[in-house]
Amino acid sequence: MKASCRLASALALLLPLPLSGCFFLSTTRRLPVPKAPLVTRTVSPAQLVGQVNRRWADLKSLNLTVDIQASVAKSSQGVAKDYTTFRGIILMRKPELLRVYGRVPVIGSRMFDMVGDGKTFTLWIPSRNKAVKGPYELKKKSASQVENMRPGFFFDAIAVHGSEPDDLYSVASDSETVEDAAKKHLFTVPEYILSIMRPKPGSQELKPVRVITFHRDDLLPYQQDLYDNEGNLETQVFYGQYTDYGSGKFPSKITIKRPLEEYQVILNVDKVIANMTLTDDQFEVKIPEDTIIQNLE
Repeated sequence: MKASCRLASALALLLPLPLSGCFFLSTTRRLPVPKAPLVTRTVSPAQLVGQVNRRWADLKSLNLTVDIQASVAKSSQGVAKDYTTFRGIILMRKPELLRVYGRVPVIGSRMFDMVGDGKTFTLWIPSRNKAVKGPYELKKKSASQVENMRPGFFFDAIAVHGSEPDDLYSVASDSETVEDAAKKHLFTVPEYILSIMRPKPGSQELKPVRVITFHRDDLLPYQQDLYDNEGNLETQVFYGQYTDYGSGKFPSKITIKRPLEEYQVILNVDKVIANMTLTDDQFEVKIPEDTIIQNLE
């Protein structure tokens, strides 16, 4: 018998030994056992979508007082810039009216004022004596990330919208394991993942519109991914720490990420007033006559 054949025969005899536990010594380690939630709710896909639609239908307007923290990244240069946190007000009235304005820290004067009506938007920056006007939806990106900001980003992010009649959807069950750093515990978080899609005209292809993740202990949305018409992930929104503000539960922290423009806005919510009467003049920006106007495409 050749040496190579003898070696192969010997290896064949030895291979089963590790599997039988007779060849190597073993040790047993204790692994942390994730804690499951006390309550895990189960609903059908239709019930989940129905809940989203009812929550959106019941919401007519929002008045939010927030602390805004923004950061901008330039991955090609390997740098990121974090801006000082400032106070802001966000007004929303259906169907598509939205106003966001921020105040200069300490001084309290207006830092910027942005409004949109679903068709056009205006952004006024008093410190630059400049106003930017353009279409409500971003069609042509600017090198300036500030000029790429639109009211629609906030309108889509601060509340999860209901589905449209022609939308198609699917629901998947999943779970993730998260760590409570303070208590050094692991927790299992059962989830529902709702994918909303629309048929692509002239094709059997479905294009993604939104993907919403719900925690099954309370069936509230904790993440929303929104896609553009080309199927690119345009906006990611994370909702955290739901709090009862007297007019229902709302997230006390909303993180809005724009991967394509490489900026992030964190809203730490201090006050929420839902369904109050908001008049048309509350969605108007009074721009001084000597202000420089820049019109965007």
